[in-house]
Amino acid sequence: MPGERLTLRSTSEIGRFPGAAPPTRVQVTIHNENEKQEEGGCRRWFRKICPCCCKRKNSTSYDVTDKVELTKVPAPTPEPTKPKPENGERKETEGVELSVCSVDLLSSGLGQNRVEHHTDQFHGDELIIRRGQTFQIEIELSRPFSAETDKMHLELKTGFLPKVSKGTHVIIPLVEHLEDERWEAKITEQNGTKIKLSVNSPANAVIGLYGLSVITGSLKDEAPTTHSSSKNIVMLFNPWCEEDTVFMDDDDQRKEYVLNDTGRIYYGTEKQIGARTWNFGQFHEGILEACLFVLEKSDMPPSGRGDPVNVVRVISAMINAQDDYGVLVGNWSGNYSDGVSPAAWSSSVEILRKYHSSEGIPVSYGQCWVFSGVTTTVLRCLGIPARSVTNFQSAHDTDVSLTTDVYFDENLQPIDHLNSDSVWNFHVWNDCWMARPDLPPGHGGWQAVDSTPQETSQGIFCCGPASVSAIRSGQVYLKHDTPFVFAEVNSDKIYWQRNLDGTFSQIYSEKKAVGHCISTKAVGSDERDDITQLYKHPEDSEEERIAVETASRYGSKPDVYSAPAAEDVQVEVKIDGEGPRMGSDAKLSIVMKNLSSKARRATLHSQVAVMHYTGVLKNAIKKDQIPVELLPNEEKTIEWVLPYQQYQNQLMDQAALMLTLCGRVSETKQVLANQTSFRLRTPDLKILPLGDAVVGKEMSAKITFTNPLPRMLKDVVFRVEGLGLQKGHEVVVGDVGGHSTVTLTEHFIPSQPGPRKLVASLDCKQLTQVHGVADITVLEQ
Repeated sequence: MPGERLTLRSTSEIGRFPGAAPPTRVQVTIHNENEKQEEGGCRRWFRKICPCCCKRKNSTSYDVTDKVELTKVPAPTPEPTKPKPENGERKETEGVELSVCSVDLLSSGLGQNRVEHHTDQFHGDELIIRRGQTFQIEIELSRPFSAETDKMHLELKTGFLPKVSKGTHVIIPLVEHLEDERWEAKITEQNGTKIKLSVNSPANAVIGLYGLSVITGSLKDEAPTTHSSSKNIVMLFNPWCEEDTVFMDDDDQRKEYVLNDTGRIYYGTEKQIGARTWNFGQFHEGILEACLFVLEKSDMPPSGRGDPVNVVRVISAMINAQDDYGVLVGNWSGNYSDGVSPAAWSSSVEILRKYHSSEGIPVSYGQCWVFSGVTTTVLRCLGIPARSVTNFQSAHDTDVSLTTDVYFDENLQPIDHLNSDSVWNFHVWNDCWMARPDLPPGHGGWQAVDSTPQETSQGIFCCGPASVSAIRSGQVYLKHDTPFVFAEVNSDKIYWQRNLDGTFSQIYSEKKAVGHCISTKAVGSDERDDITQLYKHPEDSEEERIAVETASRYGSKPDVYSAPAAEDVQVEVKIDGEGPRMGSDAKLSIVMKNLSSKARRATLHSQVAVMHYTGVLKNAIKKDQIPVELLPNEEKTIEWVLPYQQYQNQLMDQAALMLTLCGRVSETKQVLANQTSFRLRTPDLKILPLGDAVVGKEMSAKITFTNPLPRMLKDVVFRVEGLGLQKGHEVVVGDVGGHSTVTLTEHFIPSQPGPRKLVASLDCKQLTQVHGVADITVLEQ
């Protein structure tokens, strides 16, 4: 028998889930509540005789995965029961067949179910519940229910082919006492023909969209009758339930990682950390439907949706469109003319709604922070605690060596075609919280998951979940994709030089090159929380070295580590303050230290290249040779300058540059090597709220931007959005002259009370990563 696919209604529509019936084809429709009318008895009788000639009024058919329209003949409506005469000897309901007149799911957003299940922030009035927790429903019957003569049970179905054996067709019996960890229902109130049920679900129930049916009958083995609820039920993971594998025991963390609909995403370099506000919007209108659509689109068997490990892995694949028509198309080319620049997004809402409304056409374009922001939205929406995490100096290991390899020729010049490994200025992925019963004890808690398409995993562009504790200890043999994430945060950078015979020798090992300032938004504030210690032991500690060497034994170069060479000269690059600003000369300091009691001489080869934030170099724009003489125990600072004229027409999206230093000490033949990435800081948008912030009362905000460049910015566009304040929209500004100031005044009417954030970003080809945020506390009327 063909199965049934459910749809979640919008705020103005009701989803249909046809009840049990003889084998038929299925039609899933959405009914408009405004068009629903009471059907007359004559028309109902005629429709029973000839259903194809007298169909119910329906809206357009809708299927969440494909456009195949399936049809189902409506089940016959039972004839109304005629009342018995009241003669004092027979009761009015005696002999009346027990049937369901109506089902009330008690699904109001402010009702008991939604509040107790922490789903009251979702838009609409669907019954949205969390597994492992009881919920209430009310049923109106044709006559009073008697446990001595009547029988009743509930059925829930999810997925295309619901099966009892797969947990997607659930039969819920009536019991006298509810027990944990099983599907059961108990009558808690009975008032005439109305009964109230308390329904319990197990903590490992399949999540997703369910249709509800109530089956009633007699203990005399008469044919049962089925009533299908006109509303569907959405089941989510439950971080408040101790038996759920996503359980999180800290209430402040649950508020942050499940209920907070805004956050901060970090970018830049370790010495110039930037932050931008991101609207996750997991409770926004249409987002729950979009997230369920993403699950449907993945073709993941519904029976697998009870395991958060499976769900997270599928979501990491579906957020990118690399091989499965997922949500976002990645683009690092710098050309976004046929889509939206990744730097222009500041919210997941528009992306997910656009993907859903187009029935699965990937949205253009995204880069790592956009992939991460959308992943946070989807996971929080489904009930999995999640956060966006930024790793500065993030390695991309392309050959599973668990090292980051840099190759030089005989003259210490980089061999570009061999340098496929790269170190990104920053990379953003996600942490999600869950137990890991599939791994040895001690590896639950935070799990790394990465939706940015970098390398394939089991033939698919996905990554994780990888246990953060396993990453920290170098246990890269534990699934999923732990070696790749380990290399991102704790691989050593190995420098190789080509010999005259074509072979390569290891000339230097840099042990602190990657995995710095791993950052996420702090719980309960907008401060940055450094979580590096969760991913790796302190640099140079014995534990950290053991983890690195343990991991390397499982890589493609297990013999790379040997006794380190003696070193008495050090080279370091320092950035003063917040670093160089866009439009000015870039100035850095090269600090060299001689730790010996003898003089040292060296020649430093310096090269600065424009770089994608992913660590891929575009082209070198300046090369120098710097002779250095150091007295015994001397520390010398060399000022290095890159004039604005040399980089003004060369920069990529993130205004990132890489300075590479390499040289050899004449007396000891010690190799000196250092790579430092830096960015040119862009100005912030200044947002000043004007007037009182009150629900339903118009207010405004002034947005100010000053062009830091001495040249004109072409085709400038502002994007403004604030959850509960202002719908996301674009404001076309046009051209902005060099060093000119633009002021934009936004007028809007707040719709939700409480603390809100108004977010704005600027998009133009010559200048990116310009954004701002204003905190606005909205009062009730």
